[in-house]
Amino acid sequence: MDFLTHFLLDYGYWGMLLSAFLAGSFFPFSSEAVMLGLLAAGLDPVLLLVYGSIGNVMGGMFNYGLGRLGKLEWLERYFHVKKASIDRAYRFMGGHGAWMGFFAFLPILGSAITIVLGLTRANLPLSVLSITIGKVMRYAVLIWGADFFL
Repeated sequence: MDFLTHFLLDYGYWGMLLSAFLAGSFFPFSSEAVMLGLLAAGLDPVLLLVYGSIGNVMGGMFNYGLGRLGKLEWLERYFHVKKASIDRAYRFMGGHGAWMGFFAFLPILGSAITIVLGLTRANLPLSVLSITIGKVMRYAVLIWGADFFL
């Protein structure tokens, strides 16, 4: 993991986009470390917010697409998505649909939420909007917090 983090740091904004994509999808990765490293290296926080948010939303939409395929067996077998995570996301969402995409920024549960949005064929434009709002806010708080403490 350290090698990958250093590799992504070397690629600046594009490294941020890729790390955010990985973190936004079901792959276990933390884009926060990359963002904080890039902030410490002096990169523009606004551009990091833009690249990070775009990558993270793209990762969430990748999950949405997998869910939309509707093959829970495939998700379990080939992508190692646990049925328990999907069930927990269903319960958390409680039938609220696309607006629950806002909570896709949550660790562990967030990926399952985006997969469930696809499985339930939630409204795509509303899903993208709610996912984007949540992920932009998360990165903005991270950047603000890092700026506040540095």
